[in-house]
Amino acid sequence: MLALSRKKDEAIIIGNDIEIKIIEVKGEQVKLGITAPKSVPVYRKEVYLQIKQDNKEASAAGNLEELKKLL
Repeated sequence: MLALSRKKDEAIIIGNDIEIKIIEVKGEQVKLGITAPKSVPVYRKEVYLQIKQDNKEASAAGNLEELKKLL
């Protein structure tokens, strides 16, 4: 993991087209602004993990049989 220190209004660049900028710092909370192409999905980690789990459950063999019944 790369750890960087940034102050308000400073940014980092990932690749050629993703920018993460520090918008605000309040106590222990940091507000980030992310600029990325529309083709790059950006999720909070907890949302990403839930999507990943939901996809895993949806692709389980038991669920495929239930889908076949619906069709």
